[in-house]
Amino acid sequence: MKKNYEDDPREKQAAQQRHFNIRLNLFFFTAFAIFTVIIVRLAILQFVEGPKLVKQGGNLAVKDIPLPPTRGTIYDRQNVKLAYSTPVQSLYMTLTKEYTGKNEANAQALATKLVAKFNELGDSNGEKLTVKDVVEAMDLKSKLSGGFAPRRLKVGLSNKEVAYFMEHKSEYPGIDVVEESIRNYYTDPSNGINGIAVQTVGYIKKFKGASTVLDFYKKKVGQADDPALQYTDTEDVGFDGIEYQYQDELRGRNGFKSVSVDPRNMASGVTEITPPEKGHDVYLNIDSKIQTATQKAIMDQLSWLHTHPVSGQYHMNARTGFAVAMEVDTGNVVAMASMPDYDPNVWRTGGISGDNYDKIKNVYQNGTIRSFGSGQKGQHPESVVLLGSTIKPLSVLIGLNDGLFTTSTPYYDKGYATFGKNDSSKVRNSQGHVYGYLNSPADAIRHSSNTFMVDMVGERLYKKYGEKGIGLWDEYMKKFGLGVSTGVDLPNEYLGFREYTNKKETALSRLAYASFGQQGKYTTLQLAQYTTMLATRGKRMEPHIVSMIKDSKGNIIKKFTPKVLNEENFKSSYWNEIIKGMATDVSSFDNFPYDFARKTGTSTQLVGHKNVDNGVFIAFAPRNKPKLAVAVVIPEGGFGAQSAAPIARKIFDAYDMEYGLDGIPKKTLQNQSGNQDGKSGQTNGAGNR
Repeated sequence: MKKNYEDDPREKQAAQQRHFNIRLNLFFFTAFAIFTVIIVRLAILQFVEGPKLVKQGGNLAVKDIPLPPTRGTIYDRQNVKLAYSTPVQSLYMTLTKEYTGKNEANAQALATKLVAKFNELGDSNGEKLTVKDVVEAMDLKSKLSGGFAPRRLKVGLSNKEVAYFMEHKSEYPGIDVVEESIRNYYTDPSNGINGIAVQTVGYIKKFKGASTVLDFYKKKVGQADDPALQYTDTEDVGFDGIEYQYQDELRGRNGFKSVSVDPRNMASGVTEITPPEKGHDVYLNIDSKIQTATQKAIMDQLSWLHTHPVSGQYHMNARTGFAVAMEVDTGNVVAMASMPDYDPNVWRTGGISGDNYDKIKNVYQNGTIRSFGSGQKGQHPESVVLLGSTIKPLSVLIGLNDGLFTTSTPYYDKGYATFGKNDSSKVRNSQGHVYGYLNSPADAIRHSSNTFMVDMVGERLYKKYGEKGIGLWDEYMKKFGLGVSTGVDLPNEYLGFREYTNKKETALSRLAYASFGQQGKYTTLQLAQYTTMLATRGKRMEPHIVSMIKDSKGNIIKKFTPKVLNEENFKSSYWNEIIKGMATDVSSFDNFPYDFARKTGTSTQLVGHKNVDNGVFIAFAPRNKPKLAVAVVIPEGGFGAQSAAPIARKIFDAYDMEYGLDGIPKKTLQNQSGNQDGKSGQTNGAGNR
């Protein structure tokens, strides 16, 4: 009989043992796998995710409060501070519903209460605020600051004011004392000037407002990976001029005050302070002494034009003037004046009142690089005018280079030139002068013959090239920096208005009028660069406002070196001819100790249904070894020889005093003479004793 396997108790026990061993092994394997996963996860937490989690955990317990950096200083060439920041305590207000809308009366009452305390506790020599000033600063209609951004009510609190408002904070809801830095701009009332190169230096505004207007700041909203570079809404930022152009360099880096916070979100102590880094300092090529002389010369000349007849009439509408002085070899701009100017400290709080803006709205832009009106649109020319006869050296150079005539070609000037179908168009010389026989193109420049330019340049260009003559003219203009960017380190440069591209007129007419300066409006800086190019015989130098940038320790971060944008090669005989012709008689340069090249200009343009004459003048000195080039524009000033040239003379004199047009500063000679006189006086005095 066969044995039953399942009934064998030993076999059954062995099978059960095998199953138990399998389950036990499975348990140990599962436990091993679980512990392995836990260990790996702990390792990841410890070595991979640990730093991140620690930072996140720390953020729950520590709050970083930004400490804004101190803005860098802007210096002139003489190390005069043109813009600088100082620490102050300011009173801010955050608007709430109890002060706005139907509750504006509460704001008026608060302003009255604040002004009383300002008068009681404030610095007796400080600014005196009125209730109207404070209410305006509150900006109840949110015209200057959007939403509920803090409003700055007073800058520069006295110690007594700080103590009072800190102690009575509960009595003034929404009022806070804030430590900050404030921007100051150079002024010198003793010299009768508001500032130095005010429009060139520029001004500031709050970041919140700037970021809604300028693309440069729009891109910075929340984009900085480095917290030290992140902007705050109430931070002051450059909005124009050097302040804006070099914003990144001037700004500096944020600091932080790390405050420990308990579970109730209350501060339990300051764990760490990371100080802010001061911005870099920017040094300009602008020389304060030459700049001051330039600004004063323009304002004095405007007054003179109002009280002295030129060509039989007073020029009462000559209200603005613009001048630029560039060193020939380097392109360094030593003076850039747009007058009248204004007190730049109206911007020092990062905003401006409506009343103050109305006072400066027609002068706060830089008229040497931009075109803006005088506030009477259609009645007076803008800051950029036609060049007039100052274009004639280039016009002759074009004629020589294109073989329209030679350096010895004579010309008979009969006082007028005709062109067009049946000679239907006529151009006369200024004041109807008839110059007769001119021996050479240089004579045509010296006498400022319009007829030569029309007959020998404009009409001949058209005969040689036809319609393409316009393109050729445009090409020459741009090579000499007219109608293109000068490359200046300032924002929003105007490129000029090339009227000769207007196809409403015939190509012949446009070339004829362009030949003597009546078809192109360019900025004073473009005119100065063009003058420098004549002085260097073909090198277009990049204008430099800034000379170098230093960090807060005085280390040079960047130094700007001369840069030639383009160089045009013409025969030496051509350059000699046009520079020889730059010898117009200018009475304001009588007794000038240097031979110098110059060209007067009087551009006539139709404004407000009448023709007005603008004074224009260019010059460089000395003639053979040029050191300085100057351009001056006086809208509605009349003849350039009487309106613009006297200003240029004072600029050359100021530069000669500081640096020497011959390389010897005249102030050095004066000092030596003074010392000798002093020694002589002492000797004589001793002898008398």
